Amino acid sequence: MQLELKNPIIFLDLETTGVDVAKDRIVEISAIKIFPNGTEEVKTRRINPTIPIPPATTLIHGITNDDVKDCPTFREVAKNFAVFIEGCDFAGYNSTKFDIPMLAEEFLRAGVEVDFRTRRLVDVQNIFHKMEQRTLVAAYKFYCQKDLENAHSAEADTRATYEVLLAQLDRYPELQNDVNFLSEFSAKNKNADYAGRIIFDEKGDEVINFGKHKGRKVTDILRVEPSYYDWMMKGDFPLDTKRVLTQIKLRSFGK
Repeated sequence: MQLELKNPIIFLDLETTGVDVAKDRIVEISAIKIFPNGTEEVKTRRINPTIPIPPATTLIHGITNDDVKDCPTFREVAKNFAVFIEGCDFAGYNSTKFDIPMLAEEFLRAGVEVDFRTRRLVDVQNIFHKMEQRTLVAAYKFYCQKDLENAHSAEADTRATYEVLLAQLDRYPELQNDVNFLSEFSAKNKNADYAGRIIFDEKGDEVINFGKHKGRKVTDILRVEPSYYDWMMKGDFPLDTKRVLTQIKLRSFGK
């Protein structure tokens, strides 16, 4: 089966120093661009994260500090990578919760404007969990009848994710071979920020998606508890989350 595409779609996987979008950094990035005619272009690159890779993280993906010490930083490759992904939709495994927010944060640090909110995002993990409730290694075995070798290698995981989505389309007739449908189907929430700290409710209003104020409208919180804004701006939240919060505040109270 071949994906039916209106735009190129990029299957993405990141290896990082950790899982904190605000603090951690990319150490390897792999992207497979699938064009509407079915041709592919692959880019895989190690990145110097500019911060140490913890030993426990190295045990997962096998990348050491020595492996990346002479590699370019993300800031050095950001503009070229932005050109590579321009006009593309995105797919990945747990990508809407981790890879896309992490990549967006790195672009913000590099001062390169990339708006993922205008792209369709397909999360193969969410499709899998809605259908079968498994991990990527199990998904690959379940759907593709193959063992995933070199798991936690960015390119191996990216390739496996692409193959799993194709197999999901073959297996489930209710899944439409359409990126717009797959993006909507694989979404858990409609996020206002990439990390999902702020989401849209059924009326289209921004609401907090964590902590004691979960489910409350942002504008209501800022009106009755103005200090909440300062707390979030000073906290360890992603830059994008802070930017979205500031936009809401300015839009609502800056008139």
